Amino acid sequence: MPASATTPIDSSQLLSPKWRADFPILSEEVGHGRPLVFLDNAASTQHPRQVIDAMRDVYERDYANVHRGIHTLSERSTELYEQAREKCRAFINARHFHEVIFTSGATASINTVARSWGDANVGPGDEILVTIMEHHSNLVPWQQLAARTGATLRHVRMTGDGRLNMQSYAELLSERTKLVAVVSISNTLGTINPMREIIQQAHAAGALVLVDAAQSVPHMTTDVQALDCDFLAFSGHKMLGPSGVGVLYGKEALLDAMPPFLGGGSMINEVQLDTFTPAELPAKFEAGTPPIVPVIGMSAAVDYLQNVGLEAIHRHEQQLTRYCFERLETTEGLCILGPAPEHRAGLISFAFDRIHSHEFAQVLNDQFGVAVRAGHHCTQPLHRVMGITASTRASFYLYNTLEEVDQFLEGVAAVTKMFAPRGRKRKRKKPDE
Repeated sequence: MPASATTPIDSSQLLSPKWRADFPILSEEVGHGRPLVFLDNAASTQHPRQVIDAMRDVYERDYANVHRGIHTLSERSTELYEQAREKCRAFINARHFHEVIFTSGATASINTVARSWGDANVGPGDEILVTIMEHHSNLVPWQQLAARTGATLRHVRMTGDGRLNMQSYAELLSERTKLVAVVSISNTLGTINPMREIIQQAHAAGALVLVDAAQSVPHMTTDVQALDCDFLAFSGHKMLGPSGVGVLYGKEALLDAMPPFLGGGSMINEVQLDTFTPAELPAKFEAGTPPIVPVIGMSAAVDYLQNVGLEAIHRHEQQLTRYCFERLETTEGLCILGPAPEHRAGLISFAFDRIHSHEFAQVLNDQFGVAVRAGHHCTQPLHRVMGITASTRASFYLYNTLEEVDQFLEGVAAVTKMFAPRGRKRKRKKPDE
């Protein structure tokens, strides 16, 4: 398709604006009285009233510590907490209830695997495969594991358009590969990785696979049994829920064999003065008082997302992303990072050759009320590979509208015009330059 051509928006694929009314914060005005346009959803999403109300209700009526109390409030809290586990199990289609471990977020989930499974199973001469596009949360824990154990970290390269280089992946896989740790959707490029193919090839080589699904679970249907992944991590705050809570999914046999990572209350069966026996799953990995109310809030978020429909959310985001991508493509001096719309999820990062991303984002916020993310997005190695230090990212979710994308594009046009060079014709920088 020529750069000047645009695909008409398919309004039948857009979600009804009725959902937007559930989010109180979106009625705010910022930036010289402009209505808030929140396009920082890849960092953290906003909360519908249903989630806010669920958490307030617990604090007002049901709150107590879970599992060990025999009084009414503890029994209520425990029931709500374990109902949340079952909802999360069904949400990702895990086989067993106890394969869902509550953590403080995706970062904690990944670190649990690195410290527990990794320390017990990885040693000198072993290799861990990661990709160039990993978030620091799915890179640093494996760097630390390699440093502790003498293992080697290998990095799967990208293609020129920001997709995973599957030839590089196949070449790196070997009998030395113990684990492949891979992001399902890049939080910087928007690239949707071919997870089934990645997992099948890893298993054929005898390796396990951990999926960083923080950017995919909130936006499209996830079926861990169909994927056949060994571990999967995601966070509540990226899926309409509160911060401070997330999920580690692991196959039962793997979790059973792993030693507990954190020690303390709840994760024990019996304690002697000089030894202990761990509890059964899932308690073995939930030491101490858990994030009770955040877990229940995430449960309400799961209900909300299932009510809207993950497939409908994905279609909505695809429409907004393609519409925005094709208009940004024609902006001189602006370089879109990552693949074409058909290979990406609902986010677009770009670099502008005449202004730093922080300044770009500041003008968008102050003058147009548009909230975007600026910086390296916790992917410094990826930015270095692309020859830049930072980028500006707009990321969409179910409550964003076509009118908001237009407001964002209006802001981009104004900023690029403001910093356009004078006295010479501008040349548009292509994504692959």
